[in-house]
Amino acid sequence: MLEIQREGHQAAPHLSCIGSTPDSIRSILKQYQAHGIRHLVALRGDLPSGMARPGTFRYANELVEFIRAETGDWFHIEVAAYPEYHPQAKSPMEDLLAFKRKLDAGANSAITQYFYNFDAYAHFIDECQALGIDVPIVPGIMPISSYSSLARFSDNCGAEIPRWVRKKLESYGDDTLSIHAFGLDVVSSLCAKLLASGAPGLHFYTLNQVELTTTLWQRLGLSRRY
Repeated sequence: MLEIQREGHQAAPHLSCIGSTPDSIRSILKQYQAHGIRHLVALRGDLPSGMARPGTFRYANELVEFIRAETGDWFHIEVAAYPEYHPQAKSPMEDLLAFKRKLDAGANSAITQYFYNFDAYAHFIDECQALGIDVPIVPGIMPISSYSSLARFSDNCGAEIPRWVRKKLESYGDDTLSIHAFGLDVVSSLCAKLLASGAPGLHFYTLNQVELTTTLWQRLGLSRRY
């Protein structure tokens, strides 16, 4: 992140509860402040296999609260949101209340898990507004580069691949060009609909494959933002 900052781009480091202690987070925050970084993403994170406890901070709201106590309003803090609900949530309302706790702790905005169902995002925004939540909630976008990878990621994180999209991708087998072309059509249509509905921006999960993301924002007529 410091290299990105030195190149003149806006950096948004991700801080996770996993394995973190107050001292380690405090040290990181001081380093970021010294380099003029003012944007953070605070996450609970996923426990590695065999790890029983995440660390001192159990949930993202505890991490957000600590950052605010240590640094005041220095950082703009983003947190995660789940339009299709977190796979470990006991109920949709429990998941919404967990999200609200992160905002009540001091988060400024949110980035969602990726999704392909526009209605899931629209319904989630309606439910948030009903709870009095009015922060920017930026939809997460996952370009489609590989069906097998996408299916594996989606099964792990609870993101639904609509049946018609899944069946179409399955039909292409190992035809990467067709998968990319179809994926670009699906995702660019979703992005256009989100922006037209008033979404505050788009957050692309590039997975270090920038080409598809570049094509998407060119199709949409967007300017790049780091």
